[in-house]
Amino acid sequence: MKRVAVVGAGPAGLAAAVTATQRGHRLTLFEAGETIGGQFDLARRIPGKEEFRAYTTMLDRHGVEIRLHSRAGIEELSGFHEVVLATGVVPRIPDIPGIDHPMVLSYAEAISGRPVGKTVAVVGVGGIGFDVSAFLVTTPAEPADDYRTPSIILEDWKAEWGAANPHEVRGALTAPAPAPAAREVYLLQRTRGPQGTRLGKTSGWVHRASLKAKAVQQLSGVNYERIDDDGLHISFGHDRCGRRVLALDNVVICAGQNSVRDLDEGLRRRGLHPYVIGGAARAAELDAKRAIRQGTELAARL
Repeated sequence: MKRVAVVGAGPAGLAAAVTATQRGHRLTLFEAGETIGGQFDLARRIPGKEEFRAYTTMLDRHGVEIRLHSRAGIEELSGFHEVVLATGVVPRIPDIPGIDHPMVLSYAEAISGRPVGKTVAVVGVGGIGFDVSAFLVTTPAEPADDYRTPSIILEDWKAEWGAANPHEVRGALTAPAPAPAAREVYLLQRTRGPQGTRLGKTSGWVHRASLKAKAVQQLSGVNYERIDDDGLHISFGHDRCGRRVLALDNVVICAGQNSVRDLDEGLRRRGLHPYVIGGAARAAELDAKRAIRQGTELAARL
């Protein structure tokens, strides 16, 4: 039996912690925040991804020792036989003049409960940009205590997509009646062309259709000139024509992520050789399936 430390309770860290405990190791899971889950904790708030709430069950079942509000340092980790760095990612903040304006939020802040106004620009159209846009047009600014997204209320979901009971409507299809959007949302990308072309082949159409149904305004070929009290100043194309000012309450940045690996070098100087997995190893194209596989396979080798 080894004493194993896992730093970071995101998808990769959770998988490593559970598998290592199953194999009989004494496991301590460090998490700097107040909740476990990492990107899972954000994903569960997105309409249609509520199933990510289930990750806590495995930790409880296997008795994993969890230390929340614990930012593990070199000293705390030096006494372990093995150290796994699953420290995840932080949102990447692009170099746009005025990016430090109070109206600007990272995607993590917007999803986690920071107040977001009624008119919003989402910068970046990867999977996170689409998810954040879906969250913003679906979730009220001040949801009631018993609020649930339409995706988990059958009758609301059927109305959104035009599904009907087969014994009531021939073909079980009717005209979609989506609820009004909770916010006015602009979804912006630097490159020209249609948005969402790199989303998953099996589910990408769902994301594109749901944003279209909520009248999200998609702008491509955008240059971000600056952000100030008037809003987001943009232009289009190489010649920077068609300048506009979007009057906004907030700008939400979904421009990728950077890996968090601040413990790696210090541990190696101490003679420890930590394993780095998940978003900490590769921030581009975050993939929960890949992170879980890495954590599971690593723990099986310890």
